[in-house]
Amino acid sequence: MKCAVIGSGSWGTASAQIFSDAGNEVIIWGRDAAVVEEINLEHRNSKFHPNAILPETLTATTSLTDALKDAELVALAIPSQAMRATLSEMKPLITKEAIIISLVKGVELETMELMSEVIVEVLQIDAERVTVLTGPNLAGELIARQPAAGVIAAKDTAIAETIQHAIATEYFRPYTSNDLIGCELAGAMKNVMALAVGMAVGLGMGDNTRATVITRGLAEMARLGDALSAQSLTFSGLAGLGDLVATCSSPLSRNRSFGEHLGRGASLQEAIEATRTTAEGVRTAPAILALARAHQVEVPITEAVVDVLAGRLSSADAVRRLMGRSKKAES
Repeated sequence: MKCAVIGSGSWGTASAQIFSDAGNEVIIWGRDAAVVEEINLEHRNSKFHPNAILPETLTATTSLTDALKDAELVALAIPSQAMRATLSEMKPLITKEAIIISLVKGVELETMELMSEVIVEVLQIDAERVTVLTGPNLAGELIARQPAAGVIAAKDTAIAETIQHAIATEYFRPYTSNDLIGCELAGAMKNVMALAVGMAVGLGMGDNTRATVITRGLAEMARLGDALSAQSLTFSGLAGLGDLVATCSSPLSRNRSFGEHLGRGASLQEAIEATRTTAEGVRTAPAILALARAHQVEVPITEAVVDVLAGRLSSADAVRRLMGRSKKAES
């Protein structure tokens, strides 16, 4: 397939390599001319992956027109809160037959919409043409071609299977799902849980604490998923538990690293400067909380993370508040 990857950051570059290794014709679009030139001339993106050599067939451009011309698959790898504006630029350039695949794990703050909903709304296309790629996919490991699996979620099973076969490689194994809502929600919420785990790590807490946050975080994700009519099994699979464990456990995780800075006492701005790349959970947490409140679902970990990010609570106080909640049965 002819693929356009919109976004030349860490995950956009890693996914473009996967698509290229699978035998597709791939072009990356990015705003940074220096990054684009380096990809084209040196087959590198040293800003995000300094040790990786990209496929020579992989090209890049700063022109949306050039990137989207005749593209059969359009992969979106941009920050969630920039999705709507970027899609508006793209709308007149996308062919009617193109399949859109979101690589973005977030919720729009102003509307509380999942990325697939934003895509359908802005591009005014059939929902069946929109797919999502999610799962335990740390860009730093995938760029090194370490074995991993993912999930292609779509309302149309045939389209999901088309993408599955188009992007499978020797090191990347995609599964399919028809639970678009569950896969997207899990991908967005696990970033918030990784912030919480990072805070605990930054405070010097150990494996018991991390396991507690991961497990109760998964319960929180599943509760909200149930309220949104997601499939419960999604949260015990790659898109749920798999992605949650990877993002909460790995020092490669931007959200966990961001949380660690907060746990060590850094301000929000200091954590942003130290992390350098986008930690989606920071902007997504308030949207998740608003979505949960709209559906009357308790999300205490998310609520605590939002209060820390807003400066209303320290990381240590957040832990104390969570531990002091009323006692109850596990399920």
